[in-house]
Amino acid sequence: QVTLVESGGGLVQAGGSLRLSCATSGPTFGSSAMAWFRQVPGKEREFVAGIRWTMTYYAESVEGRFTISRDSAENTVYLQMNSLKPEDTGVYYCAESPHMTRRATEVRSWGQGTQVTVSS
Repeated sequence: QVTLVESGGGLVQAGGSLRLSCATSGPTFGSSAMAWFRQVPGKEREFVAGIRWTMTYYAESVEGRFTISRDSAENTVYLQMNSLKPEDTGVYYCAESPHMTRRATEVRSWGQGTQVTVSS
């Protein structure tokens, strides 16, 4: 069982930047696919970015603005978010799966979430 703990959320003005971190523990981090999802009230949890080995994947809405990376030595996954927009507001969740997936229903482990609020 992988444990995921997010940090780095907060309030930022539009155009600003934030970096989210996901500290992981467990035996499968090196071979797992890691991802970030986000959710706003009343909507389904949506895929934001993912990484497995050296391959990265992004939602169209964040392509070119967000960067996902992982530090295997620190067992940590990061999401660098630049040029933030009010529509990026939501609770951001770290996710772990045996294979890369954009579907929340296929995620194996979730973090507790961290709030990101972008003001206009």
